[in-house]
Amino acid sequence: MKWQLTIRFVMLAVILAAGVTRMSAQTFTVDDIEYEVTNAGEVMAKYYYGDGGHVIIPETVTYSGENFRVTSIGTETFIGETGLLSIDLPASLTSIGGRAFCNCSGLTSIDIPESVTSIGSGAFINCSNLVSVDIPEGVTSIEAGTFWNCNLASVDLPAGLTSIGGRAFYGCTGLTSIDLPDGVTSIGESAFSYCNVLTSIDIPDGVTRIGTNAFVNCTSLTIIELQTV
Repeated sequence: MKWQLTIRFVMLAVILAAGVTRMSAQTFTVDDIEYEVTNAGEVMAKYYYGDGGHVIIPETVTYSGENFRVTSIGTETFIGETGLLSIDLPASLTSIGGRAFCNCSGLTSIDIPESVTSIGSGAFINCSNLVSVDIPEGVTSIEAGTFWNCNLASVDLPAGLTSIGGRAFYGCTGLTSIDLPDGVTSIGESAFSYCNVLTSIDIPDGVTRIGTNAFVNCTSLTIIELQTV
């Protein structure tokens, strides 16, 4: 009986140890950025410990003699970095996490690589001095609150875009016009609320849903071209 219990305890210890090994991710820091290994030969930029200014995220980083491709920026990686003025993103990047640049009020523009296919919700929320952005062709959805309270004067939306999430452009007080691609089918709640210098917008024929208060307090909006909803 005792040896059976001993074997069970040993097996349980092995299982728990294996579980801990699987859950603990490998991380390392290079040039004030902490990276986390996500796949073989790939890492995510997880935390930023620098002082701002101009930041460069390289396409590859080296740790313990091994090269890793930087393919993603994690959730809240640069949150609250008001001293961040500009950033170079690598051509290897495929995704930007939710609230990655939240409250980066010093950021005025950003060049998002064409390799990016996913931008998380609230990625640039409260980047109050962000005035222009080009969204890559591979992005099909603008998630909720992505550019909430930015000062965007211009934004280029990709031709393959199908949906604009709730509050995606809420409070973009510098936005005077925006061209919605023909493939857009859904505009979320309060998507363009408080865009008070937006004067006109064409709603594509394929749009089947416009959320509540999508254009509330767009006080300069005088023309909405609406075909079928």
